[in-house]
Amino acid sequence: MNNRIYVCHTFYHVLITFLKEFKLRAESAECECGDATLVLSLMSNDFGGLKNRIEKTGFFKEVIELDEKRETFFPELAEYKKDRGNLISNMIQRIRFTSKFAKLLEQFITIDFKKYKDIYVFCDTDPIGLYLNKHHIRYHAMEDGLDCLKTLDLARISNAGHFELKALFAKFNLIFIENGYSKYCIDMEINDRSVLKYDYKKYKVVPREPLYKRLTQDEKNILLAAFVENKAEIEQKSTELKEKKRTDNSVKAVLILSDPLCDLDTRKKIMQDLLDTYGKNPDGSQNVVFIKPHPRDLLDYKKEFPMCPQFSSSVPMEMLNYFEGLHFDTVISVYTELSAITFADEKIRLGHDFMDKYEPVEKHRHKI
Repeated sequence: MNNRIYVCHTFYHVLITFLKEFKLRAESAECECGDATLVLSLMSNDFGGLKNRIEKTGFFKEVIELDEKRETFFPELAEYKKDRGNLISNMIQRIRFTSKFAKLLEQFITIDFKKYKDIYVFCDTDPIGLYLNKHHIRYHAMEDGLDCLKTLDLARISNAGHFELKALFAKFNLIFIENGYSKYCIDMEINDRSVLKYDYKKYKVVPREPLYKRLTQDEKNILLAAFVENKAEIEQKSTELKEKKRTDNSVKAVLILSDPLCDLDTRKKIMQDLLDTYGKNPDGSQNVVFIKPHPRDLLDYKKEFPMCPQFSSSVPMEMLNYFEGLHFDTVISVYTELSAITFADEKIRLGHDFMDKYEPVEKHRHKI
């Protein structure tokens, strides 16, 4: 039997997997380089050359790409999602949907998960969570993003109305509910319990900050080799930024992190408004503004905002912590959590109040 397998849907998931493995292998003589398997689910992200770069590090036993499918891939499932007009009929249809979906996924889930001692699944909201439960395979869930339940508790949002009853059905594996409520989910790792509106007995606090702080230089070098394909370009941008600030000390260095919000036109307006607000000082002088697109943000920022230097969307923002001399006066995001960033003096997370101006309130202020 193999030891550990991690199912990742985003670059951030892969980063946290590395951090967990670094710590585990440093603390246990039984855990050696190459005894864990990394899975890249192709459902949500284009990982580009990440698989090849990770394989070159030799850090994992193998790196597997998984052709996971959303429910919309199977048109026959649509019938089970129709509103039948009452709770009982809808629950019967949901039970049927859960079984049918798990069966349809079998041809695409090509990994024998029963061969692994410990299975870690980031974002079991995705079909892999439903699949593992209907096949009676126990696993550990991991939060999708840093403190993501603070903003988007999908278990309760997606199951609003009679939640306790639905959670009971999930406990008996009749239906599936993510984030720890499913029968075969052992526990769910979260960063910080204090940010939760609803706690749950399966939540297990594993703070992320200590994982970053304990990194050795060798481990940082492995991360850079795995994640950054344009290291020289980032170093050049860092040098140019320092030179600009040296010649004009009134200039501030600003980094804006995009989020995959709204439609593309609205997203463009959001970025323009942020540039108008943070791109210049009260005296009218212009700041140097960098843009770091979110991996799932499809807006072409290079085309729309060619005056702004940009980092690759595939580089997790935390990687910027490890570039010597790269530093910003201010970093801004709408919803992305910024607590893991050490390369900025000021961190501004705008949140719901900001988004109220761009879309109907009910789209982001979920009632749960």
